[in-house]
Amino acid sequence: MSAFTLPEPIAAYFEADTQGPDDVARCFTAQGIVKDNGQTHTGRDAIKAWKTESSTLYTYTNDPFSLALVDGVHVVCSHTVGTFPGSPIDLKLHFRLERGLIVSLEITL
Repeated sequence: MSAFTLPEPIAAYFEADTQGPDDVARCFTAQGIVKDNGQTHTGRDAIKAWKTESSTLYTYTNDPFSLALVDGVHVVCSHTVGTFPGSPIDLKLHFRLERGLIVSLEITL
């Protein structure tokens, strides 16, 4: 990772993303939301299913390289390399945090 420090819930998300779907789901509130590829996944079970499916389809690594706070949303830019169409790509991950957990994550280009 780069030399800057990510907020703890976001750092935990990137670490969990290398571990497995259960670990990723635990980074979110009970009603957490993930928006990715035009789909919305609400709640830990749906987030776990999203991560399980994406993990079976693709392998990838993330290298966060910038962080900005915009209207209460932490926007992390990450260089992502993997076995998905268009790789490598720089993604924007928009995190909204609450009480040490992720309330919402939206992944965009």
